[in-house]
Amino acid sequence: MGSDSSPKKWNLKEQRNTYLQWFSLADEGSLRDPSRPVWAIADSKRQGYLGFYEFMTAMQLVSLAQAGNEISQDTISNADLERLQPPTMEGLAKKLKKHSGSKAESAIVACHPAESPIPASWFNSKSGKKIPLKSVTSIVDGLKKSYIEKLRPLEKTYQFQDFVSPLLTSSDFDAKPMVMLLGQYSTGKTTFIKHLLKTSYPGAHIGPEPTTDRFVVITSGPDERCIPGNTIAVQADMPYSGLSSFGTAFLSKFECSQMPHPKLTFPFFVKLLEHVTFVDTPGVLSGEKQRTQRSYDFTGVTSWFAAKCDLILLLFDPHKLDISDEFKRVIGSLRGHDDKIRIVLNKADQVDAQQLMRVYGALLWSLGKVLNTPEVMRVYIGYGHPHWRPSIWQIINQINEFVKRARAAKVHAHIVSHLKKEMPALMGKAKAQQKLLDSLDEQFAKVQKELHLPPGDFPSVEEYRELLSSYNFDKFEKLRPKMVQGVDDMLAHDIPELLKKFRNPYD
Repeated sequence: MGSDSSPKKWNLKEQRNTYLQWFSLADEGSLRDPSRPVWAIADSKRQGYLGFYEFMTAMQLVSLAQAGNEISQDTISNADLERLQPPTMEGLAKKLKKHSGSKAESAIVACHPAESPIPASWFNSKSGKKIPLKSVTSIVDGLKKSYIEKLRPLEKTYQFQDFVSPLLTSSDFDAKPMVMLLGQYSTGKTTFIKHLLKTSYPGAHIGPEPTTDRFVVITSGPDERCIPGNTIAVQADMPYSGLSSFGTAFLSKFECSQMPHPKLTFPFFVKLLEHVTFVDTPGVLSGEKQRTQRSYDFTGVTSWFAAKCDLILLLFDPHKLDISDEFKRVIGSLRGHDDKIRIVLNKADQVDAQQLMRVYGALLWSLGKVLNTPEVMRVYIGYGHPHWRPSIWQIINQINEFVKRARAAKVHAHIVSHLKKEMPALMGKAKAQQKLLDSLDEQFAKVQKELHLPPGDFPSVEEYRELLSSYNFDKFEKLRPKMVQGVDDMLAHDIPELLKKFRNPYD
């Protein structure tokens, strides 16, 4: 089937029926390599795969390219689609003939609604079925598959969700990249977001006093509105269900601010919220304000968001460089996420060059005492035009976080199974458990030495001791070597193969 040079019109229904037949035969992998600009424009949601309507857009772009048109974001909107004939696709006529008939037609109808290769229902499935490899159409899809088949069973067996992090859901993999801004009050967090968006977001307040009194997730939506935290936490299509564990006291201080995409002339900022979610946070308290305790676990919440976020901006004001006790605890809660942290000296234009050098030195000295690292931290003063692309940025961070989670889950499995093994068979169990708790640092060292595990993969002894104190060690599961080996194989083979199989279409 090729392009028809006649000006014959065909309506949207005819186009849809034609492309629906093509969609049932399409090999998405073959679309990735030859037409990268086409894929990047058609996959506007950056899902890594094309649903039917994205596929239809891709075919229209290919047809326009074959007619000599330059491919850009505006190509489709300026085209006369009713006179645009199907593109020339080599071997298509033969495939259509082979798959013609009532049986093929019914298969087309059946596959059309299922645009997501691995549906959310797989995360709640109790069956032991394996997801077929042919259903994996992207890196994110492959990570879902690896999690469901190999990592999630290990986490459930050894109660990883009770000690470290809740079990992942489909929305955790599909979520857009998140950027969290942290800092003491009046360091310019909300203003920073407003400047990026070139507009204020619903519910934003800016002032010299602590104006932001809640965690606010700023994301795209059909209209401007604020959604309460209790509502967001139960929405299956949003990755915030894990925040329910912090209770109503926190959820009443949490909300989602939705806004439509601003129509701007600066290319980078157009539809920014379609690709990135911002997390604005309450100003960290200092001085006398620290004496009033928050009604929820503030550092626990920042730690939860730190695990989900792709970038963490620590903002400082040149006039307030002292790091309060609460801010020290907040920075401590970011342990293990050092690669995501960027230090920003905001409002640098309020001091002259000589003062700025003194402020810069004082900030490095203060951070050196808090961060406990021999390396000199890089401090960003203000910001320039960001040259990152969220789709690639998200994939890199997703893989990084997934690998960190897998390593942490494996270490956790070894720890609890070791404690189980050290318990006596009959008498003196309570005494033996207390002895193991008291010598937990020695038990960690023993596990690390026996299994040659990296010390950096082990959790905080004090935090684990507190968590373990409410469990009966005798009820823990014994080590299941095959399950652990499955995770090792996933890290050593599956993920490298996944990266090799899918080249990023946005390069």
